[in-house]
Parts: sequence; C-alpha cells; structure tokens
Amino acid sequence: MFVFSLPGYLLPTPLEVLAVFARQRAFLLEQSLVTIAEMLAGLAAGSVFGVATAIGLAAFPRLGKLVWPFVLVLQAFPVFVIAPLLVLWFGFGMVSKIVMTAIIIFFPVVSAFSDGLRRTDTQILDAVALTKASHWQALRLVRLPLALPGLVTGLRVAAPLAPLGAVVGEWVGASAGLGFVIVQANARMQTDVVFAAMAILAVLAVGLRLLVDEATRPLAHWARET
Repeated sequence: MFVFSLPGYLLPTPLEVLAVFARQRAFLLEQSLVTIAEMLAGLAAGSVFGVATAIGLAAFPRLGKLVWPFVLVLQAFPVFVIAPLLVLWFGFGMVSKIVMTAIIIFFPVVSAFSDGLRRTDTQILDAVALTKASHWQALRLVRLPLALPGLVTGLRVAAPLAPLGAVVGEWVGASAGLGFVIVQANARMQTDVVFAAMAILAVLAVGLRLLVDEATRPLAHWARET
C-alpha cells in the first residue's frame, strides 16, 4: 500500500517512534513536565473562573442576559487567533500557555454549569418559593446542588482539551514543552520525534480525563443523593 511505502522522514514506523523514546527519554520527560505543569495550572484556573462566572450569571440574571452573548462570541474565536496576542501580552514563558489553556477550559465549564443552573426544575423552584426563600437561598441551597451534574460534565469535557491549550501556546512561542519539541522537530524533518511527542500528548489527554473522572466521582455521587 501507498502509506507503507512512504519514507521514514514522512511517516515513521512504530519501531522508529519507540526508538525515539529510548534515545531521548530524559529530554522528552523534561519537556513533558513543562507541558503538564502548564495544562494542570490552566485546567485549575479555567475551571475556577468558569464556575465563578456561571454562578455570577445565575446570581444576577439581568447581568447574565447582557454578558452571555459576549461569552458566546468569545467562544467562537479560534484559539490560533488568540495565541499570538497572549504571547505578546504575557511573554514567552509559562504564563501565556497557562492563560491559553485556561481560556480553552473556561468555555466548556461555564457553558455546562450555566446550562445546569438554568435547567432547574420549575416545580422545585415553585416549592422553594412557597417557603419564602430568597433568591440567594434558592441559588445556594437548591440550584447549585442540582446543577452539579452539569459542572461534572463540563469538567470531563474540558479536561482532554488542556493539552491542546498548552501546545497551541507553545507552538506560537516557547523555549520548552512538547509543542516546542514538535515545532523544532518538524523544522528539522524529524518526523519520528513529532510522532513521539504526539503520542505523549495523547496519553496526557486520556490520563487527564481519567484523573478528572476519578476526582469528580464523589461530587457526582453526592449530587445524585442530594
């Protein structure tokens, strides 16, 4: 077949990729740790900001109606457009990559959590209204607990995107990280190194999703019992 007849510098074999891991394991580990730090920090920051924004929009409905269209517009911007600006504003260090990751994480979290807050059963809200509970009490004691499954869904959807945010930032401008490795290897036509870095990124994405699944399992269980 045509694919298998391609030269190694275009499509390396699995053995050639494994050889890269054997030869450059220390270097790849060092670069992976940089990307891991960026994506974990970005995941945490984006999740916190997304949760805070969703709660704020639910707490102030009129403000939410004004702000939500802007959130949707910002979500439509391609990350490749934002990345150069972040590097320009925050420099070539880790901060710009963390911010990029946080932005990518923010939108799935705020969208899913806000959707959960908006979809509270009206019969439950009517029953709460009969108790003379205030808007804040209804939000804190009823709407937030019932919206937790939406938050869990948002976190689980967002988690595998964290490596993408970090790598996009590294592509634009960095001196370390797996994205930097891919750019440098691609310029030198070291396709086996590119595939090795891509394999690590795939493992990181799956691993982060599994980590978030385990971390949110108690939260999802508690929400079902509430």
